[in-house]
Amino acid sequence: MTPRARRALFAITLFFAVCAVAGAVLERRVGAQASQDESQLRDSLKSFTDVYAVVEQNYAEPITSDKADDAVYDGAIPGMLQVLDPHSHFYDPKAYARLREDQRGHYYGVGMIIRQQNDGGKTNVYVVTPYEDTPSYRAGIHPGDLIAAIDGKSADGWSADQVAKALKGPKGTHVQVSMVRYGQTKPLIFDLVRDEIPHPSIDLKFEIRPGIGYIHLTEFQETTGDEMDDAINSFGDLKGLVLDLRENPGGLLSQAVDVCDRLLAKGQTIVTQRGRAYSDQNYVATHGNGGKTFPIVVLVNRGTASAAEIVSGALQDHDRALIVGETTFGKGLVQTVYNLSEDTGLALTTYHYYTPSGRLIQRNYQGVSLYDYYNHAGGGPSSDSSNREVKLTDSGRTVYGGGGITPDEKIESPKTARFQDELDYKDVFFRFAPVYVATHTVDKNFQVDDAVLADFKKFLTSQDIDWTEADLNGCTDWLKAQIKKDIITIQFGQLAGLRVIADWDPMIQKALGYMPEAQALEDNAHKVLAEKAQARAAETLGAASQP
Repeated sequence: MTPRARRALFAITLFFAVCAVAGAVLERRVGAQASQDESQLRDSLKSFTDVYAVVEQNYAEPITSDKADDAVYDGAIPGMLQVLDPHSHFYDPKAYARLREDQRGHYYGVGMIIRQQNDGGKTNVYVVTPYEDTPSYRAGIHPGDLIAAIDGKSADGWSADQVAKALKGPKGTHVQVSMVRYGQTKPLIFDLVRDEIPHPSIDLKFEIRPGIGYIHLTEFQETTGDEMDDAINSFGDLKGLVLDLRENPGGLLSQAVDVCDRLLAKGQTIVTQRGRAYSDQNYVATHGNGGKTFPIVVLVNRGTASAAEIVSGALQDHDRALIVGETTFGKGLVQTVYNLSEDTGLALTTYHYYTPSGRLIQRNYQGVSLYDYYNHAGGGPSSDSSNREVKLTDSGRTVYGGGGITPDEKIESPKTARFQDELDYKDVFFRFAPVYVATHTVDKNFQVDDAVLADFKKFLTSQDIDWTEADLNGCTDWLKAQIKKDIITIQFGQLAGLRVIADWDPMIQKALGYMPEAQALEDNAHKVLAEKAQARAAETLGAASQP
């Protein structure tokens, strides 16, 4: 059999493997309907193979192995899954490897975030930032460094994926990286020893006000529950917490449950899964917070989804946290990830999840394109709550289902002007910071004053970016925060740069202002729990006294 034929056979086999997984779920149905569905499935599979055979034999050009792969990887399988729902997804080998790496929360390499940019028609790869306490960070690699060569091979024209693959490797092995840095006449050569690189789901935690902790949780992976423990314990005697779940796309359900288990009382429901092919599952807090409570404000936005909505919904329904921000994404579908042949994977929707009050928060996706669905242009939650599902929290507060978690207090994301969008699009701050650091001394007291702004204006002019004083004056606070963040990141690391933005962020500052309301909610939650405990005790006593 020729290599092309083998690749085509594999593509067909893989398609059937995906269908087999769906069929295994289908087989759990019983009765005449199941038999009818299975017969229809077999007919559909035969139709697919007939079509593929005609295309393979008669298409105007030979069907290469790459085209055969694309027909299945990018055509048949995604097309089949998209008919089902927006979240069932097929992972080719490269995407599946990335998924597993993200879920594990670590990999082996040198520890840097990189980005591909087009510089006048030429592809270059730059260091965005090295992760702290990694080989790249300890060696002194800076944000803005251009990766020129790896192990003596020019990286000219390489993609970010090619660079990332070359930098990863077994623990303890060496890789030599040549960097071009602004202000240096010669490339800088770094001999790096690959190591295990942690990729924590909590990228920032600090005491944002005396006694008030701030935690930014980016996703839910295998280490998230333990990270939450460490973060909360690091604050000591905690008087309040801002948990930032903005742009958190979700992740592992088990870790969302673990996070809630650390914040709710033992025995409280966290989430319920209901599916057609599998029995329902009800998750409760098995350990609980041990009586260690404090007011919590959870900050959410339209990018808060899936596992992050499970946490938000559970804390809201039990009156454990005040939810502030924007209505969340509205993903109430749960995917089971199946490992298929040849290191591919299938995420198939197998459950709907419900918050403790019984809310299904999945947004409508029927008749909505994938683009509109993911960009909230259609099928989103209605601004009129009168036509949405109504439920009650433990204390009787009204909450809504049918399209995301509605915040208790609404905080709008800051709107940006055209000028701000242009600066972001052109990576102006990322490009300016190395230029400034190369010619100025930066200490921990660095502030963006008039002199720094003057240098920034000159840089804008040198980059042929049109600006006016009115443009700058219209976003002064934002402008200073962005400039400071990138300069501080070069000089003192990623965490210092992230903290600059957190200290400035107007949504975080507004969230902090709701801490008294969160305290009142917490006090009332304690009262409700005590009343329920007394009621249960009275029922038990009454039952025991019956003859």
